[in-house]
Amino acid sequence: MTIQFRQSVFGVLLALRVILGNPVLAQDVTEQVEHRYADNNGVRIHYAVMGSGPLIVMVHGFPDYWYTWRHQMQALAGDYTVAAMDTRGYNLSDQPQGVENYTLDILVEDVAAVIRAEGQSSATVVGHDWGGGIAWSFAALKPEMTERLIIMNLPHPRSLVRELARFGQQHENSAYARRFQQPNSHENLSAEVLATSLSRGDPALHARYLEAFGRSSFEAMMNYYRANYPRDPYTAGAFLELPQVQAPVLQFHGLTDTALLPEGLNNTWEFLASDWTLVTIPGVSHWPHQAVPDKVSNMMKAWLELH
Repeated sequence: MTIQFRQSVFGVLLALRVILGNPVLAQDVTEQVEHRYADNNGVRIHYAVMGSGPLIVMVHGFPDYWYTWRHQMQALAGDYTVAAMDTRGYNLSDQPQGVENYTLDILVEDVAAVIRAEGQSSATVVGHDWGGGIAWSFAALKPEMTERLIIMNLPHPRSLVRELARFGQQHENSAYARRFQQPNSHENLSAEVLATSLSRGDPALHARYLEAFGRSSFEAMMNYYRANYPRDPYTAGAFLELPQVQAPVLQFHGLTDTALLPEGLNNTWEFLASDWTLVTIPGVSHWPHQAVPDKVSNMMKAWLELH
């Protein structure tokens, strides 16, 4: 069982290399940002900031860190203050122990803490993967703090629960998440495997990810799944209790994503009170903001100007 589990985890992570394509480092982005910290009930949340203007907060997914947004930060910094978080457990943010420290309400408060640390009462929130789940939830639970919402490859959480409850292809493709929920799943992860999966043979990018994951908590990464990912029989949980999102929404979805299938996009409007702009991208999988960064960044800029 242990050998099979390790192989299955490695298979999921190896697939990320195919998903990402051939990423390109944004020139000197690490030298352009300022590193700051927000506090949420004694837990320090690190984030990188660049630019000036209205605040945009960006939230990464698994496995990643603030640097995933390098292309969008450079594209938007001329008109906006862009704050890209390390979510708790990752890179330079604190890594509290215990599944109870990774529940959805706490993750939402981490985003609120960043907004307040920037001296603002609201922001545009951007999220990918788990960051998308946090961003959807933040917008639903804190409408007064959400000006606009931008999502990358994460169907509305209530839609995800619906698709899982059908026990069809999405349920089958989410087997990795059920493995991640197991008590010892973090023991099958390593900084080297994660970094190799994401860097696609680029030595400089590999070095950045290796450093970030080397100081991250793999147990924390798995606690996101243990605390929040929907479980059979899919009739309860924080995702199902989310109210309608009041802010306008821009959503990107790479159509070849095998972890989060496009069927989850169906009927999203049922969970929204404002307008919804959906951009589906054929031939792109789970990381559209890295696979086609110019297309994503330009669309974000145009949409933000209209909203």
